Amino acid sequence: MAAIVQTLSSTAAEEEEWRLRCDMAAVFRVSARLGWNEQIGNHNSLMLPGEKPTFLINPRGHLFQELTASSLIVCDLDGKVLRGKGELRKVAFYIHARIHLQKPSATCVVHVHPQYLTALSMLADPEITLSHHNNLILNDRLAIDNHGVAPADSHAEGDRLAVALGDKSILLMGGHGVTVIGPTVHEAFDECHQAERTAMYQVTAMSTGRPLRALPDSERRHWHGPWGDKVDSRMHLDAWRRILDRDEPDYAQ
Repeated sequence: MAAIVQTLSSTAAEEEEWRLRCDMAAVFRVSARLGWNEQIGNHNSLMLPGEKPTFLINPRGHLFQELTASSLIVCDLDGKVLRGKGELRKVAFYIHARIHLQKPSATCVVHVHPQYLTALSMLADPEITLSHHNNLILNDRLAIDNHGVAPADSHAEGDRLAVALGDKSILLMGGHGVTVIGPTVHEAFDECHQAERTAMYQVTAMSTGRPLRALPDSERRHWHGPWGDKVDSRMHLDAWRRILDRDEPDYAQ
């Protein structure tokens, strides 16, 4: 276990940070299994409890499957690394810090390039159709950004992405990938997982060349509240953690 963790005393706050680190590390490992990340790119962040705003994030240069609870770094909203070994990738700073700053409800920010959502983002006119039962809850929570033309390289671009999210929790980024925000690690992860699975169904159905089913608009759930209030997001991540505890227990070190 890293020295930054070994030196912590057993206060409630420190125990809570360790619990959050383990959840984050689990999400990185599961994301790696699912092929969500772009080589050593992509990044997930989590605001930590405390008076000073700080966030947990993966350091630059690591594959998701390498990451552990103790290898994650803690940064402030100015991008300074306060604890941990490694540096903060610039594009990660411009996306994550600005979304955390502009949207206090975005406790967790997941930014990945999963195959099917990314494929939809590459279409000239990206659309998530109302064809699967999952769409009845997802579609009101999704925004599509067609104005990003290059990787984030400024505060202005990070602020633009925060604005593009609006009151949504999923941002399909044209020609890029997806960003999902949530009040907890498990909610952001589960919503991203649900969105990617639903995109997989849509892309697979589109590949047949036949028309997609159109579900009635009257059945939309119009839910903008916490994702976990409607689905078993905590149970989902806990189930994955049981698999990781068996197969990759080092994630929680």
